[in-house]
Amino acid sequence: MNWYLKVMRQYFDVSGRARRTEYWMYFLVYLGIAIVAGLLDSFTKGQLIGGLVALVHLIPSVTVGVRRLHDIGRSGWWLLVALIPLIGWLIALYWAVKEGDAQDNAYGSNPKTAD
Repeated sequence: MNWYLKVMRQYFDVSGRARRTEYWMYFLVYLGIAIVAGLLDSFTKGQLIGGLVALVHLIPSVTVGVRRLHDIGRSGWWLLVALIPLIGWLIALYWAVKEGDAQDNAYGSNPKTAD
C-alpha cells in the first residue's frame, strides 16, 4: 500500500526513477480498486464509479510508467510504443519487467540504493 500511496503523492511528477516494485505494487492496488469499482458498478447498473476510478488513476499511471522507463535509461516518450497495435504493449511490458540500471543514469540515482 505504501508504494501505491507514494505514486499517488507524486501525481504529476515525471522526474526521477521508479523501481519495478513501485510500478507493479501500484498497479496491483489499482487493479484491486478497479475490480471493486466494477463490482459496485454492476450492482448499481452504472459505470460512474469505475469511470471515476479510471479518471483519477490516469495521470499517476502515466507518470509512474515514465519514471519506470527512466529506471531502465529510456525517455518517457517511449511509453507511446504501447500504442502500436499488437506488438507495442508487449514491448512496454518487457520494459516494465526489465531490471533497472544498477548505476546512476541521466534520470537520477538508482532508487534501490536510495531506500
